[in-house]
Amino acid sequence: MKKLVVVLISLIFLSSNESLFAKIKLPGIIASNMVLQRNSSVKIWGWAKSGEKIIIKASWIANEIKITTQENGRWEVALKTTSSKATQTIQLSSLESNIKLDNILFGEVWICSGQSNMRMPLKGYTGQPTFEGNAAIANSRNNNIRLFSITENGHPTPLDTVGSYKKWNIASPENTKDFSAVAYLFGQKLQEILDVPVGIVMTSWGGTRIQPWMSKEAITPFLDVNKVKKDTTEKYKRIPSAIYNAMINPITSYTIKGVLWYQGETNRDEPKLYQQLLPEMVKDWRNQWNLGEFPFYYVQIAPNKYIDKSKSQFQREAQLKALEVIPNSGMAVLSDIGSEQTIHPPRKKEVAERLLFIALNKTYGFKDVDCTGPIYKSMEVKEGALFLNFNFAETGIYSPELEISNFEIAGADKIFHPAKAVIINHKQVKVSSTEVNDPVAVRYGWNNWFVGTLFDNNMLPASSFRTDNWE
Repeated sequence: MKKLVVVLISLIFLSSNESLFAKIKLPGIIASNMVLQRNSSVKIWGWAKSGEKIIIKASWIANEIKITTQENGRWEVALKTTSSKATQTIQLSSLESNIKLDNILFGEVWICSGQSNMRMPLKGYTGQPTFEGNAAIANSRNNNIRLFSITENGHPTPLDTVGSYKKWNIASPENTKDFSAVAYLFGQKLQEILDVPVGIVMTSWGGTRIQPWMSKEAITPFLDVNKVKKDTTEKYKRIPSAIYNAMINPITSYTIKGVLWYQGETNRDEPKLYQQLLPEMVKDWRNQWNLGEFPFYYVQIAPNKYIDKSKSQFQREAQLKALEVIPNSGMAVLSDIGSEQTIHPPRKKEVAERLLFIALNKTYGFKDVDCTGPIYKSMEVKEGALFLNFNFAETGIYSPELEISNFEIAGADKIFHPAKAVIINHKQVKVSSTEVNDPVAVRYGWNNWFVGTLFDNNMLPASSFRTDNWE
């Protein structure tokens, strides 16, 4: 009798599980209020029982779509979106399910990722404000801006769906106050200028190195992942590939316009490696999304008086050099808006604007919008001084100072001295020092902490740089 009861209970349990599995399951990012990339082929996917027949009806498509799930229960369908600004719906039905996704918009979708400076909300961190954040919160109610936020998490293997997240929400003071300041302010201005809906997917984690954001395949040439100690005390936060597995891999089927990346402080002790890893991560993500060389725009770390006495100028240099090898990329320079007190500069509005200028110019065809400050090009030696030439200074270079600070000059002895630097004919910078008769090298802003004073005519700052390659 006992055996019969056990068998009956097992059958009921299996039947119940099969019934649950038969129901359509969607990944967290596919939901009501989402923004689908406009004028694109977008994927809708999920899971159900193996062989389950699913009918999909999209409000903007005349005919219904019929699909059958794969042997593993997964299903996927590609839908062509339009430029319509009307709200849309998607109906999914099967023998066991009837799901309706509503209030969907077509627009521009951007992934915003990195560490704590990307995660820093409009309301700021405790004792660390976001300038003008409160005004932005007060004015944030906008049906055409949608926000999706992935909770910090790591996993030893790639996941199919995000484990924890804040669902798609319409922008309002209630949910923007805790959302990324840089991401929201970028999206808000982009929506205003393009007059189309904007969706922002937030996936970042404070204090993280770049290694956990790369897939196992991408990071393996640089280290043996299998030999890394699996410390699970912080949800795999410091394990290579672990954050990618939980916070990037689950969304690589979601069609996007581009990526904004704000990270680098935690890797400042390994700039040479970072210079290699950043381009590899970008290549890796582009391969995983399979959308071609989508825009990848990132932020150079800002000057700060690092208490560990690290030499962050080498990290800024690594980020500058990576710009040369990453196709369809751009870098926002923060040399003038760092903070001596904190690695979280409060002027996030300027950060967002500089990323926006890059996107407008390089992605959306606003070629009259300047997006890049002066970048060192070449040097001439004459009159006992060094004359510096710059790219991206078509309308000239500028400084609010008659003699530009933060320049140093050296001779063959490799000893640097503070230098006098002045702008010549709005195009060149002449650098000299009475201490150096035969100069051979110059550096600008070559410290952890400095306030940038060299700009182009639109007040976009120059990165710190050097003409030498001395250790």
